[in-house]
Amino acid sequence: MTFTIPIDNGDALKNSQRTLYPYVTGTSIVAIKYKDGVLMASDMGGSYGSTLRYKNIERVKAIGKHSLLGASGEISDFQEILRYLDELILNDNMWDDGNSLGPKEVHNYLTRVMYNRRNKFNPLWNTLVLGGVKNGESYLGMVSMIGVSFEDNHVATGFGNHLARPILRDEWHADLSFEDGVKLLEKCMRVLLYRDRSAINKLQIAKITEEGVTVSQPYSLKTFWEFQAFHNPTAGAQGSW
Repeated sequence: MTFTIPIDNGDALKNSQRTLYPYVTGTSIVAIKYKDGVLMASDMGGSYGSTLRYKNIERVKAIGKHSLLGASGEISDFQEILRYLDELILNDNMWDDGNSLGPKEVHNYLTRVMYNRRNKFNPLWNTLVLGGVKNGESYLGMVSMIGVSFEDNHVATGFGNHLARPILRDEWHADLSFEDGVKLLEKCMRVLLYRDRSAINKLQIAKITEEGVTVSQPYSLKTFWEFQAFHNPTAGAQGSW
């Protein structure tokens, strides 16, 4: 949803549009460092309001040679961010100086972009996760739609920040193998599938190492829906909810 503001620049009125509410959104991204690099998981759903309208949206993308980006939130704003990054990487490559932007530089750039748009009262409605590997060093950070950013060994957006982070705090360690890292991410995504109405059982897991980025083909998790609490989820509930 957008609204139009007439702006008087002294010569004529120009229209300026602002996003009031995101239309098509993606839910949680979960990412962790492991011993060889970074792993990132996301499902492929796109919700039109509360309707799961799209089921084939890729929300994890390679950025240049050393970075991997995942996004929650408005899909069209994510596409706009990818256009910004395409221009950034192209400009970097044109220097042809033997150097290339690493994940820390891309993360700082995204922080500035998000904070700049927030200050214009026209934010990009996304929470971004940026991971990468350069010169043998793994990097993982996050930036919110208002430009708040941080680095950590594991991050999650959306419902994942509430439901997946406790699992990661208990079970993550720096020497995780690729196989154990994938199992940990799948455990988090399974919990989100059970508890987040916007999640779908179709996900991708991406990894980035010194060798580059690999994104898995979409696949589904094995689930179990016969837990007693699922049969009558409102039993014992208090109040009008």
